[in-house]
Amino acid sequence: MIVTPLDSATLDSKAQYVFYHKMVDFALKELIVSVQNQGLCSAQEVVYFKQFCDLLLYSVEAMRIKYMYDDEDNMKVDLTDSGFPNYLEFRYLFNDLSLKEDYISKLKDVSQLQDEFLHELLHKKQPIKREKLFQAASIVYYTSVEQKYIFNRFVQGRIMETPENVSPEFMTSWSFYDVAHNRPFICFMYFDYSGGRNPLKDRDKIYEVLKTTADRDMDLDTMAYGIDRKLPEVHPKHIKRIDLGPFHNVFAKDENEITHAILEGIAKKELSIESYALSLSIDEVFSGSEFKEGSFFNKQTLQKWSEPIHQKYVFAPHRIIQMLYNKTPEIMNKLAKAPIQVSELKIKKTMS
Repeated sequence: MIVTPLDSATLDSKAQYVFYHKMVDFALKELIVSVQNQGLCSAQEVVYFKQFCDLLLYSVEAMRIKYMYDDEDNMKVDLTDSGFPNYLEFRYLFNDLSLKEDYISKLKDVSQLQDEFLHELLHKKQPIKREKLFQAASIVYYTSVEQKYIFNRFVQGRIMETPENVSPEFMTSWSFYDVAHNRPFICFMYFDYSGGRNPLKDRDKIYEVLKTTADRDMDLDTMAYGIDRKLPEVHPKHIKRIDLGPFHNVFAKDENEITHAILEGIAKKELSIESYALSLSIDEVFSGSEFKEGSFFNKQTLQKWSEPIHQKYVFAPHRIIQMLYNKTPEIMNKLAKAPIQVSELKIKKTMS
């Protein structure tokens, strides 16, 4: 997949970075609470859902620190159908932090920079130059941001036993950032294991198959069949995939009807600039009967999968929900349940 930053909007000021980060941070935290309260995920799934969202928030915060005072480069928010940072931003961040030791060795000493700040503020009575602020931000970025917490293209969760009253016996999770949609997806797979009591002995093989077979948006039954075929001792019974987004906000410029309705409301001063909505889709497949595939001497038992179950949800503040019912009634009426109300975002200082 060739990824380019061309279909992206650029954040080009400190105020925009702060504003965008607050929006993403607020919306995702509201989403985590609502997903749990609405019972869209089990208690075990909510734990991993939150962890994957935390990685996403950590990465966006790292981008904010990295770019805030950088006059040469700016962060790009995806335009296609996302509202989240372009995938390349995560790639740049991850690769950049691979060289953090080289960069740290070239940075000014912290005490020296502090002395220069004090000299400018107390003696010269002048504001700190952007060049100096960028140096300070770079020190914070390279000394505090950890590469292992950056949301990568594929993020693997652990293999866990399910609660006693839950069948199948095991569950694992993973997340990926789809480069075509520039959106995060979170997946859960419930499975039985015929290779002994503990599937952890095949952990590396299971993780590798998930990484190569289930790292992008595709038909869920196709994904399930691919996993089932490549792991003879793993018997998937239920696969659940959460498509997180699009995030509809003032920075998104896609053709999505919900985004367009919000942007139109902001342009007409009917909605505040902080207005947002977050779409979320959940796809699930379940195994039914089994069938055998292969030659007479090398047959493999595989699952027959149900038709994928697709459910779409929208999370938005009350005022946005009212507006969406007026502007996009067909979309609202096709949701799995009525739009789910979340808190309104209020930021005192808006973008410059």
